[in-house]
Amino acid sequence: MISTFTYEALPVRVVFGRGTLSTLKAEAERLGIGRALVLATPQQEAEGRRIGGLLGGAFAGLFAGATMHTPAHVTERAVAELHATGADGVVAIGGGSTIGLGKALALRTGVKQICIPTTYAGSEMTPILGETKDGLKTTIRSLEVLPEVAIYDVDLTVTLPPTLCATSGINAIAHAVEALYARDRNPIVSLMAEEGIRNLASALPILVHEPLNLDARNRAFYGAWLCGCCLGAVGMALHHKLCHTLGGSFNLPHAETHTIVLPHAVAYNAEAAPEAMAAIKRALGASDAARGLFDLVRALGVPQALADIGMPADGIERAADIAVESPYWNPRPIVRDAIRDLIAHAYAGERPGAVASRAA
Repeated sequence: MISTFTYEALPVRVVFGRGTLSTLKAEAERLGIGRALVLATPQQEAEGRRIGGLLGGAFAGLFAGATMHTPAHVTERAVAELHATGADGVVAIGGGSTIGLGKALALRTGVKQICIPTTYAGSEMTPILGETKDGLKTTIRSLEVLPEVAIYDVDLTVTLPPTLCATSGINAIAHAVEALYARDRNPIVSLMAEEGIRNLASALPILVHEPLNLDARNRAFYGAWLCGCCLGAVGMALHHKLCHTLGGSFNLPHAETHTIVLPHAVAYNAEAAPEAMAAIKRALGASDAARGLFDLVRALGVPQALADIGMPADGIERAADIAVESPYWNPRPIVRDAIRDLIAHAYAGERPGAVASRAA
């Protein structure tokens, strides 16, 4: 039986397929963008210049200084460049770092955004912006930061390194997982979440060994889009709070942090969200949601311990303290000692199983 629910569709135009990058200039014209500032990370500067060439006379310049966690000082530099070039729109090429910078510019200046994702992060489909200042990451949800257009060109993901493919894919799965037990979950988003997890979970193990497998690339990008839609449509819970805390406080890599923490956050919430766990198990073809996610990550050959990506051992207690300050809603109550145990398990890279019982 379908219960009463509210579903709000977000006004993002999506262009999906192969070769869709060719629509960029037309999409900019449709939005009325006369001069566009292209945003990229230092590593994707060459790709940013190529994108600028596709814009023709609408190319206002390139800012290739985007970095993870959207530091406020980087945004200030980008705002200055936006004003200096006279740009009235931005084109963000890359993953969550670049797309986050575009959102920060939109929040401050009102410019329109076109996103060209090259990873599976999903930020392009959300009205969410996470910014870091003075070692703390804060998150806002506002339609002011929602991009107007997302161009998904499967061909752009072919050169995505296997490790980044894996971690950004698990990051996307995390969005869908939390949508399944969100306070404002609904049947439409739950359908997208399960389908998104299923597509990514089946495609990622292929892509780490066969990066040129275009069928798997297509399924992974499609799954990532669905997972991004989930994150944009409903609220976040414990997993995202923990990852924002860890990433912003210890400058840990975003996708890797999500990848490591996800199985442990799911184990923490397992008993409180049985329907969500059932959907995750179906999508993974696993007998247990948390261990199924852990085993998927292990099969991808990426780090499974926070210790391996730079978190200090003496940061566990501090992270637990921060995580319980202004916590996000969660299906299971947030208890400081239980959260401390969860983080310790993730720090050590232990297979889930003891978290739920020890934290009870």
